[in-house]
Amino acid sequence: MADDQEKTEEATPKKIEDAKKNGNVPKSQDVSGLFALFVASLSLVALFSLFTDEFFKLFIDSFHITHDQLTRQNILYISILTFKTFIFTALLFAVPVAIAGIIGTIAQFGFIFTTKPLEPNLSKLDPIKGLGNLFSLKKAIEGIKITLKSMVVLGVGFWLFWQFITELPTIILFPLNQQVDWLVEKSLIIIFTMLLVTGVFAIIDLFIVRKQYFDQLKMSKQEIKDEYKNMEGDPLIKHKIRQIQMQMSRKRMISAIPTADVIVTNPTHYSVALRYDKEKDNVPRVVAKGVDHMAFQIRKIASQYNIRIVENPPLARSLYKAVEVDQFIPDEFFQTVAELLAYVYKLNKKTKN
Repeated sequence: MADDQEKTEEATPKKIEDAKKNGNVPKSQDVSGLFALFVASLSLVALFSLFTDEFFKLFIDSFHITHDQLTRQNILYISILTFKTFIFTALLFAVPVAIAGIIGTIAQFGFIFTTKPLEPNLSKLDPIKGLGNLFSLKKAIEGIKITLKSMVVLGVGFWLFWQFITELPTIILFPLNQQVDWLVEKSLIIIFTMLLVTGVFAIIDLFIVRKQYFDQLKMSKQEIKDEYKNMEGDPLIKHKIRQIQMQMSRKRMISAIPTADVIVTNPTHYSVALRYDKEKDNVPRVVAKGVDHMAFQIRKIASQYNIRIVENPPLARSLYKAVEVDQFIPDEFFQTVAELLAYVYKLNKKTKN
C-alpha cells in the first residue's frame, strides 16, 4: 500500500496538460533572457549607425536653435524633438527585444493561453506565507545561483576587457577611424563571448528546470489508477478510445484482405472476405467485411491481389450481419461456403493451368 502512495511514476499526458492549463509550465528565465540579450546585442550592432545619426541630427538642430534667441517656444521645440528622438530609438531597440523574450518563452513549452494565474486567490495575500516564500531556502539558493552566474559572466567580460586594455598604448597611435574600428571589434568580442557563457548557463538551467518540473508532477500508482477510472467515465474519452479502437481494427482488417480466398459481394453494398487455412483452421473465417465505401475498398484491394470476387447477395448480407471480423462462420453457412470455396478453387486451378 505504501508503494502505491510513493510518487515514483512519470506524469501522465493528462496530468501535464492539466498543469499547463493552470499556468504551471517548465519555464527557464535564463533561456528567455538569453534570447532577449542576443537580439538586443544584434539590434545594437545593426542600429548603431542609425542611432548615432539620429542623435547627431538632434544635436545639430538643438545647436542651431540655441544659437539663435533662446525663447520658451524654442525650448519647447527642443524638448519635443528630444522626446521624439528618444522614443523613436527606444522603440526600434525595445520592440525586437520584447518579441525575442516572448519567442524565448514560447519556444520552451509552446503557446498556451490561460487566465488561471490571473484568477483571485486570497491565499496569495497571506503576509506570513509571503514572507516565508521570500526568505525560503529555495529563494536563497536561487539568489546564490544568480550571483554566481553574474560573477562568472562579468568575470569573463572583465578578463577580456583587461586583455584588450594592454593594446591601448599601441592603438592610440593609430588614426581616429582605426581606433573606432578597434573599439567596435573588441566590444563585439566581449559582448558575444559573454553571451556564449550566458548561453551555457541557460542550457544547464533549462535541463534543471525541466527535471524539477517533471519530478514535481510525478504520480503515485494509486493516482494513475484513479485518473484512469475518472477518464473511463468521461464520454469524450470513451468516444476517443472507441475511435482509436475502430481505426486499429480497420487497419488489421485491411492488412488481412490479401490473405483471403474469396470476396463475397451483393455486389455493391456488402463485401465479406473469407479465408480457409486447412492447416490451422477447421472451418473458414471472416477476415474482413464492410458496407458501401468499405465494401468498395475490400473489392479494390482484392483485385490488386487477384483474389476472386463472387456475387452472392443473400450470402454476403447474411455473413455480414451474423459473423464478426476474425470469427469462424456458424454451422448454418458450412454447406454454402464450402460449395463457394470449391467453386473458387476450381476456377483458380483452371487459371493456373
